[in-house]
Amino acid sequence: MKELRETIHNANLTKTQKMIAKYILDNSSDACFMTSTEIALKLGVSESSVIRFSRSLGFNGFMDFQKSLRKDYQDKVLSISSSITVPSQRVAKRAKLDNSAEYLNRHFKNAAKNLESVFVNNTITAFEEAADLIVSAKRKYIVCSRGNSCLGDYFLLYLKHMVPNVEMTNATSISPIDHLCNISKEDCVIMFSFPRYSSADKLAAQMADEAGASIVVITDKPSALLTPYADALLTVPVNSNNFFNSMVAPQFVSEALLDTISHKVRGIEKRLKKIDKYLGELGNY
Repeated sequence: MKELRETIHNANLTKTQKMIAKYILDNSSDACFMTSTEIALKLGVSESSVIRFSRSLGFNGFMDFQKSLRKDYQDKVLSISSSITVPSQRVAKRAKLDNSAEYLNRHFKNAAKNLESVFVNNTITAFEEAADLIVSAKRKYIVCSRGNSCLGDYFLLYLKHMVPNVEMTNATSISPIDHLCNISKEDCVIMFSFPRYSSADKLAAQMADEAGASIVVITDKPSALLTPYADALLTVPVNSNNFFNSMVAPQFVSEALLDTISHKVRGIEKRLKKIDKYLGELGNY
């Protein structure tokens, strides 16, 4: 897939061909089994546009291009793209793709593949920029929902150990909108957003954007729902071979961002000693 990205990057593509390229890059595990007609119908373009796109990349035609896509797919671990968002559909897709019992080994390899992509998709500078926005903000709001809440809870705990004024916005009693009602341009929002994307998260992003606040987005791809609002963007896939997203790689990104922040903040030791003193009274560590 890296070779395909480079080929597309170096090709002189039309606006329509760039749209086709974006779809195939974001949905390669599905596109490699689709006909040129199916891709054309999916994107609302002509079949001839899909064929010309294939030829513009140096292939003899779409079938030649499709063979290359399938070979790349077969070389990778079995996974289901996060673009398939309905859990029941993901289970159905898994049943069609494979029925072997080596599911734990596949899960490990798939998670490792997602992890490998972290430093392919993101630079060290991207982590530094996100950390600087968080550290310099007056108040820090963490936005996440449903299956993404595990990332937000983890990030909340350890960010609070390093900097003041950190707030989670997914409390059951009030909405993220209530939490963000006083947000200002001095503040920062950290957003964890993975399929299926939440409309509530998008509304929170709009609210933060209108207030002029800084927005750090951790999501699965550059074309994801919240990326237009991002002042700092970190992307990491959550592809898995089951009905749920794999959160191993996003968890690593969370830890890496916290690690980056920890090198920019003073007084952490003093804060941790204070916390430990009172936790010791409870015996709750």
